[in-house]
Amino acid sequence: MTGIPNPMFNQRLDQLPAYPFPRLAALLDGLEPGQTPLVMSIGEPQHEPPAMITKAMVKYASLWHKYPPGAGTPELRDAIKGWLDRRYNLPDGMIDRDDHILPVAGTREALYLIATCVIPQDQPGPKPKVLLPNPFYQVYCGAAVLNDAEMVPLAAGPENGFLPDLDQIDIETLKDCRLFFLCSPANPQGSVASPAYLERIIGLARQYDFVLAMDECYADIYDREAPTGALEICATQGGKMDNVLVFHSLSKRSSAPGLRSGFVAGDAKIIKRFNALRSYCSATIPMPIMAASAELWADDAHASDNRELYRAKIDIAQEIFGNRFGFYRPAGGFFLWLDVGDDEAATRKIWTKAGVKVIPGSYLSITDKNGDNPGKRFIRIALVHDLETTRDGLTRIADALES
Repeated sequence: MTGIPNPMFNQRLDQLPAYPFPRLAALLDGLEPGQTPLVMSIGEPQHEPPAMITKAMVKYASLWHKYPPGAGTPELRDAIKGWLDRRYNLPDGMIDRDDHILPVAGTREALYLIATCVIPQDQPGPKPKVLLPNPFYQVYCGAAVLNDAEMVPLAAGPENGFLPDLDQIDIETLKDCRLFFLCSPANPQGSVASPAYLERIIGLARQYDFVLAMDECYADIYDREAPTGALEICATQGGKMDNVLVFHSLSKRSSAPGLRSGFVAGDAKIIKRFNALRSYCSATIPMPIMAASAELWADDAHASDNRELYRAKIDIAQEIFGNRFGFYRPAGGFFLWLDVGDDEAATRKIWTKAGVKVIPGSYLSITDKNGDNPGKRFIRIALVHDLETTRDGLTRIADALES
């Protein structure tokens, strides 16, 4: 009967906002592209993946018949530990490969599932809260809503450096917070949290006993300086990682999103519980892919080459846009976040005049209780193609916006 919930489904699914890409398809439905279509809406790296992936798959092909261990192989955890130590200059002994590292089948499922691990259920009092930047990676929202937590979006606009203003979070919200998602470098804005900012948010996590989930998947894609990581700050505090988890992936660093290979590292007691939860519900990384992943984490040269390609594309963007449309060089990541006034109108215009797909900023954000959507003025452009294609696409976009 109309209006009566169907008991077959989890009713919380109805609380989720529409996912960005079906919304984009609906927005452009029936509109003809003005030129040869080019997709710059999806953050799917198009750089050639390192050859070592294929070589490792062939070398370890005999392992396809083995069930992979949920906690990953010792070799993979060793490689991850080595990368963390090198990348963040961590002291000897801070990271233990068995206690502090958990490989996962891509960070999307891990970012979602961590909420199930750390958000308490069926407790008296106010609902637990999940804090997240706004705009945000949509998985954060799903993690909050489907675990019956109250989602608290924190505006991350230009007025506060595209990061949540920690001073604007009231004490009661912090007391009820159980999980705080933060992305640095940020998707979509490319902002990077400073050491002082990270010290502050880690301090709040420990003071109010919530879990800080640091999404650092773009950590090896940066413009000038390597972004500080949360574990780097923990190292300056004697190596204590209480309440802190970091999430990393090979999707962006190694242009290999199809591997579905990443890891979570940090607080040993949370890692232990998370591993127990995942043994009941999560896919594990196949053994040949774990072998390839270990080789990728052990090699920094390909990541450096990858970074140079993205830097060259930022140079092209700066040449084309200059000081128009609020252009700035993102400190990290591979997205442009352009101020176009009306995101949906600009997206339609770019498609019908230039044939380029971008994504409206409001589709990556949520309208807050005051009716404000911090993404409404912006579009996100993914710089994932080769240099020639990138130049062509950005030139078309600039011409369309100026027309």
